[in-house]
Amino acid sequence: MKVLTSFRLWALALVVVGVFAFVNTPTSPSTLSRIAHLESLVKCPSCEDLSVAQSNATSAVAVRNEIATKVRAGESDNQILTSLEDVYGTSILLSPSTTGLGVVLWLAPLLVLVVVAVIGVRLARRRR
Repeated sequence: MKVLTSFRLWALALVVVGVFAFVNTPTSPSTLSRIAHLESLVKCPSCEDLSVAQSNATSAVAVRNEIATKVRAGESDNQILTSLEDVYGTSILLSPSTTGLGVVLWLAPLLVLVVVAVIGVRLARRRR
């Protein structure tokens, strides 16, 4: 009887720990990590090549506060970045967008490499 009671207590403890671990497992990034990530993507409006996370300029602090407010309000990352682009222009992001003109900016270096390779191959064939 004592062994059965002990087994039940251990089984109950195991179930409680399992449920506790399952409930406390984060399913989405924490608010602070989301804010930090977004701050690293956004350029300081008054600085040269610094993110708002790296700058202590007044404009950077204002953008950081705006990001934190929007994250806590439940806006998605894309909504936040789009609203910042609407206010500050597309240059507010540290990396170009992957739509519209941003695609050209991403593909231009690749296109240049292909053109140089084609010219190199043609010149090598002419020399033969």
